[in-house]
Amino acid sequence: MQQRKFKLTQIALAAALVAATAAPAAMAQSNVSVSGLVDVFAGKVRNAGDANSRSVVNSGGMTTSWFGFKGSEDLGGGLKANFQLTSFIQADTGSQGRFPGDTLFSRDANVGLSGSFGAVSLGRELAPQFLPTILFNPFGDSYTFSPLILQADVPLFNGSAWTNSFAGDTGWSNSIRYTTPNFGGLTANLHYQFGEVAGNNGKNNVGLNLLYFGGPLALTAFYHNVEINNPLNVPAGNVQPGGNLPLASGLSATRQTAWMVGGSYDLKAAKLFATYGQTSHNIDLDDKTVSLGATVPAGQGKIMAAWAHSKRTGTAIGADQKRNTTSVGYDYDLSKRTDLYAIFMNDRITSQNNGNSFGVGVRHRF
Repeated sequence: MQQRKFKLTQIALAAALVAATAAPAAMAQSNVSVSGLVDVFAGKVRNAGDANSRSVVNSGGMTTSWFGFKGSEDLGGGLKANFQLTSFIQADTGSQGRFPGDTLFSRDANVGLSGSFGAVSLGRELAPQFLPTILFNPFGDSYTFSPLILQADVPLFNGSAWTNSFAGDTGWSNSIRYTTPNFGGLTANLHYQFGEVAGNNGKNNVGLNLLYFGGPLALTAFYHNVEINNPLNVPAGNVQPGGNLPLASGLSATRQTAWMVGGSYDLKAAKLFATYGQTSHNIDLDDKTVSLGATVPAGQGKIMAAWAHSKRTGTAIGADQKRNTTSVGYDYDLSKRTDLYAIFMNDRITSQNNGNSFGVGVRHRF
């Protein structure tokens, strides 16, 4: 009897040891992380078309401030479940979103699966043009000082009536995205956004992008066909849903096609950037945009310089319009997560007041 009890005790101890060693492995199969970025700058802002400059303490000089959650679960056999819920914030005021009325998780809100086949996700996703534009200009995802980003994605709510070249927002809601596996440095993303318009199932957005990274050389391309403008809650009187026309034109574009190609090359002593793209509509309105830039290592940071030029033509606007934006700055790394920056920008639009902006800021990632 004693021997039997001893054996049972041994079995119980062995089972406890197995459970104890298996528990960390099980926990390691699923993980959730909290991350984000806070970026605030002080300076003066005057875009082309502004009557005067404004002294400001604003959020998002180099990167739009954000926070959120992401996680994955190992389902076995190389298959994983993934999710992202991230929100933009205005760190200067503590307000939610990029602008009044922006949705809570306007940066990311999606769930999906990934494996050897690539990845599929559903929900609110990056738009096809987002990665090609932010990765191929010296100022990255600066929606305040990057010449390319300003002309491609940021409408000017002032007397210039200059609207962003790319319709559809930088994120697409109600969408499906498929990402291919990496083929020797080349990946592709295929995007489809459902219009969810009753009685009009053909109203949608489609797009794709290509990204190649091979040593010092990087290349990109994107294409989209947009019928739905996101977000739909932009201030009334600024942008027509589905297009990039000011209402004052009296016309409405219900479809836009756009494409862009770009590249960068790291010479070590400097990294060079270039892009060229075009947009067209189902009415007579076209944009052609070229951008050039460079970053140069300097001390514990880098010097940044960029220029973008857009030419807008078509009967929808009458006389041709041109916009030239130039930025120069310095980004100093205090650590891997914290940097200081100082940037000067000049912005010019045909027949509008010129604008000069300057900002000094700090950015911290967590």
